[in-house]
Amino acid sequence: MSDRRFVVAVPFRTDYYTNYAKILESSGRLRSCLMWTRNGFPGVPAERHQLFPALGLLAYASARTLPPYQAESFRFMLHPAFDAWAASKLRPGDHVISSYGYANRCFRKARKNGGLTFLDGGNSHPSHFWDLLTEEHQRWKCAYPPIAPMQHRRSVEMMEHVDYVLSPSTFVANSFLEQGFREEQILPVFYPVDLSNFRPAEEERPKERPFTIVNTGGLSLRKGTPYLLESFRLIQKRIPNTRFLLTRSVSSSIIEVLKSYEDLPIEWAEYLPERELAERLRSADVFILPSLEEGLVRTALQAMACGLPSILTPNTGANDYIIPGVNGSVVPIRDAAAIADAACDWWERLQGGYRVDVSSFADQLSFARLQTIFTDHLSRVADGRVTSGT
Repeated sequence: MSDRRFVVAVPFRTDYYTNYAKILESSGRLRSCLMWTRNGFPGVPAERHQLFPALGLLAYASARTLPPYQAESFRFMLHPAFDAWAASKLRPGDHVISSYGYANRCFRKARKNGGLTFLDGGNSHPSHFWDLLTEEHQRWKCAYPPIAPMQHRRSVEMMEHVDYVLSPSTFVANSFLEQGFREEQILPVFYPVDLSNFRPAEEERPKERPFTIVNTGGLSLRKGTPYLLESFRLIQKRIPNTRFLLTRSVSSSIIEVLKSYEDLPIEWAEYLPERELAERLRSADVFILPSLEEGLVRTALQAMACGLPSILTPNTGANDYIIPGVNGSVVPIRDAAAIADAACDWWERLQGGYRVDVSSFADQLSFARLQTIFTDHLSRVADGRVTSGT
């Protein structure tokens, strides 16, 4: 049993941090979880938590009363206060896990006092993220930046104090290597996904069903929505009765773009519970997500588990699970024509009865597999007190 030296310092709960905390606890490494929520991570003992819910209440109030971008920016303004509070809870020798801009002071203090720092790389390196998406926002004359400038600055400043990056995809790993991180600092992980509700249809595809394309995620410039919509138009010209299924989760960044595609026969849905979402996926033939920037996108993994050939860019993270021509296609970013060509090619194959084999897919994304991988990383770099430094 290892010493309890790990601290997870993140404002709020997500599945990613819950998984890390549960693995650290099960291996005897977790000392504390520092959060601004009222409740801690599920499956982790209450005594392992220290909470500051007053800050979380402020963030929640802003989300209920302000427009999305302003609410997000206000939440970012609270991160330095969270960071100061969390840093006051650290002990000498603590290792800290956190993410972009949440815990700059914590990272500095941990390294100064003999600990290691682990960044959850849920997105690409902040400089890569900012440059790519700023260019995209300018291309579409979006009135605001991709993220609040203050949060971007804190994220960049944090990189000086990162020992290791927990990278969920090749895309994320490469973005850090391009910014000068060394290969030994990149610890490959992934984000487990519960795919119990997501499986292929048992029956054969109905022959009378028109070609049906689905995207179940949000719509935004970051998600490559302009290229998705333009590919719909190109596909419709070649296969006129094609159905297009989208989710009505529309970022402010894309509202003006959507107006140019009101003529498309899009069938909209709200966010659905997982069982209904899986049924919607099984009612389609091909999944498309042309994102410009993702760490590892869950919606694509769910679609792939349902047996849908998936057309993704190299910047989705989920493209790591694509075997071209077997379960999907990888196309360049910002290339509607390439998306349309791939979709039409898959339509020809599906009409011939092709079905994707997903028999081993869920195992690749299981919590048990992450537990093995993450624990091995910790045994190698933390238990042996092997330091890194940038």
